[in-house]
Amino acid sequence: MFKGSFVAMVTPFKDGTLDLDALKHLVEWHVEQGTHGLVPVGTTGETPTLSHDEHELAVATVVEASAGRLPVIAGCGSNNTAEGIGLIQHAAAAGADAALVVTPYYNKPTQEGLYQHFKAMHDAADLPIIIYNIPGRSVVDMRVDTMARLAELPRIVGVKDSTGDIVRVSEQRAACGTDFCQLSGEDASALGFNVHGGVGAISVTANVAPKLCAEFQNAMLAGEWARALELQDDLLPLHKAVFTEPGLVAAKYGLSLLGKCRADVRLPLVGLSEGTKLLMKTQMERLGLIG
Repeated sequence: MFKGSFVAMVTPFKDGTLDLDALKHLVEWHVEQGTHGLVPVGTTGETPTLSHDEHELAVATVVEASAGRLPVIAGCGSNNTAEGIGLIQHAAAAGADAALVVTPYYNKPTQEGLYQHFKAMHDAADLPIIIYNIPGRSVVDMRVDTMARLAELPRIVGVKDSTGDIVRVSEQRAACGTDFCQLSGEDASALGFNVHGGVGAISVTANVAPKLCAEFQNAMLAGEWARALELQDDLLPLHKAVFTEPGLVAAKYGLSLLGKCRADVRLPLVGLSEGTKLLMKTQMERLGLIG
């Protein structure tokens, strides 16, 4: 259903408010660069510091700007099921193509709690759901057997897997079926992820190197593994630079070097240190992304 390079979009700010013009321009740029899909207001979109109105406005803006040219997977995650239901219902009404729903953070629900949370989201709107499993941040890990139960529901269609466990891809493939859409949530391991049965990535690095990230995914989808390995080697130092500090901060800084949006972030995040700025500049120059 969803394949290739999906960008985990940043949310541009200007003078403390959403910069909707910059957001629209980013959509146009991703269309031009060959990005396969858009993921607004995931955690890379700074959802913890967006108001509900800002969250919904960002989704609606990206859907409208895309105008059906690229699929839009709207971030709809929350550790409050009722809040998540409101977000997924809005995303469906706005015309998003799917919802990205993270495992509830901080609450530490049981596996049954996870199942009931996602089932409630599933039942609330006629919109495909991509599970976002990121135990390093949410503290809870959705087990393969729980994911398999959820995969039996008609609109639970895939997972963004940020466990870092490549073997998990094969286990989920066996348990959930070969049509279950597995997208990597870790840029650096996306090559191995696809070898094991993944079909793409929701990428932070694609914010600043969308064409290269799309070419990388295209090579793997075409079975051109030697070319994919070359691109992996090229991209890995940039991946490492992006995640030296919080990835969205580096992505916004990189976009500011490209003239696409400001580097502004909201507290508790702050701008990059000078050392990481130099690292980002060096890697972007090496790849010819900036002069």
